[in-house]
Amino acid sequence: MSPDALLKGTLAAAVTPLLPGGSDFDDEAFGPMLDRYVAARLDGVLAFGTNGEGVLFSVEERQRGLRLFVEAAAGRLDTAAHCGAQTTADTVALAADAGEAGANAVAVIGPPYFVLDEAAQLAHFAASANACAPLPFYVYEFAKTSGYSVTLDVLRRLREQAPNFVGMKVSDAAWEAFEPYLGLEGLDVFVGPEALIYRGISGGAVGAVSALASAFPEAVAAVVREPTAEGADALATLRAAVERFPRQAAMKRIIAAQGVPVRPDVRAPLRDLTYAESSDLDEWLRDTL
Repeated sequence: MSPDALLKGTLAAAVTPLLPGGSDFDDEAFGPMLDRYVAARLDGVLAFGTNGEGVLFSVEERQRGLRLFVEAAAGRLDTAAHCGAQTTADTVALAADAGEAGANAVAVIGPPYFVLDEAAQLAHFAASANACAPLPFYVYEFAKTSGYSVTLDVLRRLREQAPNFVGMKVSDAAWEAFEPYLGLEGLDVFVGPEALIYRGISGGAVGAVSALASAFPEAVAAVVREPTAEGADALATLRAAVERFPRQAAMKRIIAAQGVPVRPDVRAPLRDLTYAESSDLDEWLRDTL
C-alpha cells in the first residue's frame, strides 16, 4: 500500500452536529465545522468515533452521515470512518460502504458488552478489514470502552489475514497499557490520550486522533507537530477541564463558542449540560478562549 494512502499527523475525533433533541443530523453544520479544521491545519477527521456518538446511530444514519463528512472535507482533509458496531454484520456493512462514500480509511473498535476472546477478536477484525479492502484499516484499541484489550497476538495474526491492516488508534490512558502497541513493527500508531502525545510520538507513534482537537484543534496540532512534555501536560490539563462536564455536549458548546454553528444537542441517552454546568463552562471559556 502506498505511504500516500495512509493517515498522518493530527486528526480530530469529530463531534456529530445534530438538530434539536438529537433527532437527526444538522446537515448545514458539517461544512463550517470542517472549514474550521482546515483553517487550523489539521490533517483529517475521524467520523463517528466515541466523541462522535457513533454507536448511538443506526447503520443507515452512519452511512448518510459519513457522506456529509466526506462532502464537507472536499478533499482538504482525510476522512477516517469509524465503523465499529455491536455486531460483525453491522460493522462489515459500514466498512464495506466506507469506500463508496469516499472515506480515506476505516477504523474499528471491538464490540462492547461481550468480552471477546482472541479467536472472536480476530474473526471480527478480519471480516471488517476485508470488507473495506483496499482502504487502509486501523484497529481502535480502547479497553475502557470495549471492555477488553486487543491482544498483540491478534494484531500479528490480523496482519497475515488482512494486508490492508496498517495501524491503530490507541486510547488506553495508562502508559503501561499503551506502550506495548508501539513495538509492533510495520504498524502506524496514533495516540488517543493527549497526555501521551509526547511519549507516544517519541516512542514511534505517527500522530494523534484526538477528541480535544475537535474543540481545540490548533492547540493539539501544535503539540503533534512539535511534541514536548510541557505541551502534552498542557493538553492534559485542558482535557481534564472539559471532562468535568458531559463530554460530547461540552465539546459542541466549546465549538459553538468559537463561532461554528454546532448545537449542543446529543443523541440520547447522552445528555446536554444542566444550567449550572453550562454556566460553569461559560465562565471557564471566558478565561480560556
